[in-house]
Amino acid sequence: QVQLVESGGGLVQPGSSLRLSCAASGFTWDYYVIGWFRQAPGKEREGISCINLRDGTPYYADSVKGRFTISRDSAKNMVYLQMSSLKPEDTAVYFCAATESIGYGRSFLESWEYISWGQGTQVTVSS
Repeated sequence: QVQLVESGGGLVQPGSSLRLSCAASGFTWDYYVIGWFRQAPGKEREGISCINLRDGTPYYADSVKGRFTISRDSAKNMVYLQMSSLKPEDTAVYFCAATESIGYGRSFLESWEYISWGQGTQVTVSS
Protein backbone atom coordinates (compact mmCIF):
# COMPACT_ATOMS: atom_id res chain seq x y z
CA GLN A 1 0.00 0.00 0.00
CA VAL A 2 1.44 3.33 -1.08
CA GLN A 3 1.88 5.80 1.77
CA LEU A 4 2.98 9.39 1.41
CA VAL A 5 3.59 11.78 4.29
CA GLU A 6 4.47 15.42 3.71
CA SER A 7 6.25 17.62 6.21
CA GLY A 8 8.16 20.87 6.40
CA GLY A 9 5.44 23.43 5.88
CA GLY A 10 5.14 26.58 7.91
CA LEU A 11 4.85 30.34 8.01
CA VAL A 12 7.66 32.23 6.31
CA GLN A 13 8.31 35.74 5.08
CA PRO A 14 8.42 36.68 1.39
CA GLY A 15 11.82 35.97 -0.10
CA SER A 16 12.49 33.13 2.31
CA SER A 17 13.25 29.50 1.59
CA LEU A 18 11.59 26.33 2.80
CA ARG A 19 12.12 22.65 2.14
CA LEU A 20 9.21 20.26 1.99
CA SER A 21 9.70 16.53 2.45
CA CYS A 22 7.65 13.61 1.22
CA ALA A 23 8.26 10.28 2.93
CA ALA A 24 7.23 7.55 0.52
CA SER A 25 6.70 3.86 1.18
CA GLY A 26 4.83 0.80 0.00
CA PHE A 27 5.98 0.65 -3.61
CA THR A 28 8.91 -0.28 -5.85
CA TRP A 29 10.94 2.91 -5.96
CA ASP A 30 12.34 2.75 -9.49
CA TYR A 31 8.95 2.40 -11.18
CA TYR A 32 7.23 5.47 -9.82
CA VAL A 33 6.89 9.16 -10.43
CA ILE A 34 6.32 11.57 -7.53
CA GLY A 35 4.58 14.86 -8.11
CA TRP A 36 4.19 17.95 -5.96
CA PHE A 37 0.92 19.83 -6.12
CA ARG A 38 -0.50 22.78 -4.30
CA GLN A 39 -3.95 24.13 -3.67
CA ALA A 40 -4.73 27.63 -2.49
CA PRO A 41 -8.11 28.56 -0.99
CA GLY A 42 -10.71 28.90 -3.70
CA LYS A 43 -8.36 27.71 -6.43
CA GLU A 44 -7.88 24.49 -8.32
CA ARG A 45 -5.10 22.10 -7.44
CA GLU A 46 -1.95 23.01 -9.38
CA GLY A 47 0.82 20.62 -10.38
CA ILE A 48 4.15 22.33 -9.80
CA SER A 49 6.85 19.70 -10.10
CA CYS A 50 7.47 16.01 -10.61
CA ILE A 51 10.39 13.62 -10.61
CA ASN A 52 11.08 10.25 -12.16
CA LEU A 53 12.37 8.20 -9.24
CA ARG A 54 14.45 5.88 -11.42
CA ASP A 55 16.76 8.50 -12.88
CA GLY A 56 15.79 11.68 -11.06
CA THR A 57 14.56 13.53 -14.14
CA PRO A 58 12.64 16.59 -12.90
CA TYR A 59 9.99 18.73 -14.47
CA TYR A 60 8.65 22.09 -13.33
CA ALA A 61 5.66 24.27 -13.96
CA ASP A 62 6.49 27.72 -15.26
CA SER A 63 5.14 29.24 -12.04
CA VAL A 64 7.97 27.75 -9.99
CA LYS A 65 10.75 27.15 -12.51
CA GLY A 66 14.00 28.66 -11.31
CA ARG A 67 12.75 29.00 -7.73
CA PHE A 68 11.85 25.44 -6.72
CA THR A 69 14.00 22.32 -6.95
CA ILE A 70 12.73 18.77 -6.66
CA SER A 71 15.07 15.99 -5.61
CA ARG A 72 15.04 12.46 -4.27
CA ASP A 73 17.03 10.39 -1.81
CA SER A 74 16.59 6.80 -2.89
CA ALA A 75 18.34 5.44 0.20
CA LYS A 76 15.87 7.19 2.48
CA ASN A 77 12.77 6.89 0.25
CA MET A 78 12.37 10.64 0.43
CA VAL A 79 11.44 13.28 -2.12
CA TYR A 80 12.12 16.92 -1.40
CA LEU A 81 10.89 20.22 -2.73
CA GLN A 82 13.32 23.03 -2.03
CA MET A 83 11.49 26.32 -2.37
CA SER A 84 13.29 29.64 -2.54
CA SER A 85 12.36 33.25 -3.20
CA LEU A 86 8.93 32.49 -1.83
CA LYS A 87 6.08 34.84 -2.69
CA PRO A 88 2.70 35.39 -1.03
CA GLU A 89 1.09 33.72 -4.03
CA ASP A 90 2.94 30.51 -3.12
CA THR A 91 0.68 30.21 -0.08
CA ALA A 92 -1.19 26.93 -0.34
CA VAL A 93 -1.51 23.41 0.98
CA TYR A 94 1.21 21.36 -0.67
CA PHE A 95 0.69 17.69 -1.51
CA CYS A 96 2.91 14.97 -2.84
CA ALA A 97 1.42 12.24 -5.00
CA ALA A 98 2.64 9.00 -6.54
CA THR A 99 1.91 7.08 -9.69
CA GLU A 100 3.39 3.95 -11.20
CA SER A 101 5.28 5.03 -14.29
CA ILE A 102 8.77 5.33 -15.74
CA GLY A 103 7.85 8.45 -17.66
CA TYR A 104 8.38 12.14 -16.99
CA GLY A 105 7.35 15.50 -18.34
CA ARG A 106 4.41 17.84 -18.60
CA SER A 107 1.67 15.22 -18.30
CA PHE A 108 2.83 14.38 -14.79
CA LEU A 109 1.72 17.79 -13.58
CA GLU A 110 -1.88 16.68 -14.08
CA SER A 111 -3.59 15.44 -10.91
CA TRP A 112 -5.47 12.72 -12.80
CA GLU A 113 -2.16 10.94 -13.41
CA TYR A 114 -1.88 10.10 -9.70
CA ILE A 115 -3.73 7.60 -7.57
CA SER A 116 -1.97 8.01 -4.23
CA TRP A 117 -1.83 11.25 -2.28
CA GLY A 118 -0.46 12.52 0.99
CA GLN A 119 -2.44 14.55 3.48
CA GLY A 120 -0.75 17.85 2.63
CA THR A 121 1.27 20.43 4.50
CA GLN A 122 0.42 24.12 4.79
CA VAL A 123 2.80 26.75 3.47
CA THR A 124 2.01 30.37 4.27
CA VAL A 125 4.12 33.19 2.89
CA SER A 126 3.34 36.44 4.61
CA SER A 127 5.04 39.42 6.17
